[in-house]
Amino acid sequence: MRKTLLAEFTAREGAESEVARLVLGYGRKVREEDGNLAFEVYTKASDPRAYWIFEVYRDEDAFQQHLKAAYGAPFNTALAPLIEEDASVLTFLDPVA
Repeated sequence: MRKTLLAEFTAREGAESEVARLVLGYGRKVREEDGNLAFEVYTKASDPRAYWIFEVYRDEDAFQQHLKAAYGAPFNTALAPLIEEDASVLTFLDPVA
């Protein structure tokens, strides 16, 4: 079964360009993962500092491999001081049958 989630966070004022740079670079790496089916980065139309990232992985194993990727921890460490939340807020999604 596919693993689908929405990651949300808000860039701090003044950090918008650095957050965009980090997220876009990270996204390029994630999209190269064998088990990644989607990594789409959005900002909220009414608040461009609010990021919504839609992610889909082939299955739970692919998601676990994503979590173990060597570039994940450095990305999260670099992102943390640039966003308002303590970390990305993850919402896991299930398809409606």
